[in-house]
Amino acid sequence: MSGHVLVWFKRDLRIDDNPALAAACEVGARVLPLYIVEPELWAQPDAAARHWRFVAESLAELRADLAGLGAPLVVRPGDAVQVLGDVTARHAITRIFSTEETGNLWTYARDRRVAAWARDAGIVWTEVPQLGVVRRLSGRDGWAAGREKAMRRKTVAVPEALNPLPEAPGAIPEARDLGLAFDPCPGRQKGGRSHAMALQDSFLTERGRTYRRDMSSPLSGAAACSRLSPHLAWGTISPREAVQATKARKAEVKGTREGWAGSLKSFEARLAWRDHFMQKLEDQPSIETRCLHPAYEGLRPREADAARLAAWQAGETGLPFVDACMRYLDHGGWLNFRMRSMLVAVASYHLWLDWRATGPHLARMFTDYEPGIHWPQVQMQSGTTGMNTVRIYNPVKQGHDQDPTGAFTRAWVPELAEVPDAFLQEPWRWEGAGRLLGRAYPAPLVDVAQAARAARERVWAVRRGDAFRAEAARIVEKHASRKDGGAGRHFVNDRAPRRRGGGEDRQLRMDL
Repeated sequence: MSGHVLVWFKRDLRIDDNPALAAACEVGARVLPLYIVEPELWAQPDAAARHWRFVAESLAELRADLAGLGAPLVVRPGDAVQVLGDVTARHAITRIFSTEETGNLWTYARDRRVAAWARDAGIVWTEVPQLGVVRRLSGRDGWAAGREKAMRRKTVAVPEALNPLPEAPGAIPEARDLGLAFDPCPGRQKGGRSHAMALQDSFLTERGRTYRRDMSSPLSGAAACSRLSPHLAWGTISPREAVQATKARKAEVKGTREGWAGSLKSFEARLAWRDHFMQKLEDQPSIETRCLHPAYEGLRPREADAARLAAWQAGETGLPFVDACMRYLDHGGWLNFRMRSMLVAVASYHLWLDWRATGPHLARMFTDYEPGIHWPQVQMQSGTTGMNTVRIYNPVKQGHDQDPTGAFTRAWVPELAEVPDAFLQEPWRWEGAGRLLGRAYPAPLVDVAQAARAARERVWAVRRGDAFRAEAARIVEKHASRKDGGAGRHFVNDRAPRRRGGGEDRQLRMDL
């Protein structure tokens, strides 16, 4: 086929191990690398300035890397169909290559519009499969083996050079240019592949030795976790690169007694679970807006209690450890998984807020927001999947367990400075509470024990009956993990019946 080629970058902001870029170069035509800044996408309720700034930094590095190959990245704002139509017409482009995307519902609808436009325009749009996720998967049997095979394949080499098309690169917009709300996030991680590779190196050679032991605490997790999650989410590093680097490091430390073997095994498992959860959204995009098990629709009021929601978002619930975690997240855009789970659980059970009210806020807070992980996990921690054990975190106990010295809580909730250590996680029990609560620091929104008891009764009441179990079995068959022999060693077999609820009933951590 004659004509030139366009490479449309989305969530694959790298030249290394980029099959879409490599496929475009194999055509042998002149290539135009393009990123489309879509204002409507950035106006969605799950988008935030902290996301865009990470992306903008990554685009700047990607532009420089592509320039080194001879064709700097072109950045154009606007609607995807309009931008693609303009660029392809101007340069007689006949083929577009991009990587399949498991994004939010907005991107799903946009891709359908682009596909329809391409057909009408006679443009061949090739979406190269993303690593670890299978589009139009008929069932989960064999998925783990396929994912393992994809991760073992050799990474795709960087093209030697690109034969460019003449097009002005264009400016990379600022967050304010997209109308994004002020969002300083002073502790935010920086975007760009150089930062991804530095993090991977320091994790695999230094920081990750205590990963298995330290990942659960917000104090130690910040250093012990890889912190690669935003880079995996926006594609400055590929999952395959991370998996293969981890395997190589495992071989290096084999036989040592320094704690590396267990930590690297745990990290490998989290990388596999990452793909497992992304596959859920790929298979059922409605997970973003509808309860996975329909029996839970209407369980919580869709119109959230505005005061409770605002207090939870601001870190003003009166539950010290919850507030500390939310403020920490607001400051830095990252939080270890156990604490993420607790934030969702407290909102869903103790405060009885619908996950569709709380999920967008957390999406905006997480610099590493990945729709394919976020929405299945938010539902799982809210108890609306029908296939997971109801796990109601006790925020007081979590404070004692994960912040035993109180250092984390005191750092992020300085209003509690005068509260003795013994009462830090329950200041309402302190004899001086009267001069603090409702003044310098809010009284707790709920009684923790009573709220948990009431929530548990409501959630379990839905699970009674044959109709619920029949639908739950269908959900397990479609979405649950499989062992698939050796290839699925990271997973439990969730099709087997399980006590009181079934399904993926162990704690699934996604600390990356």
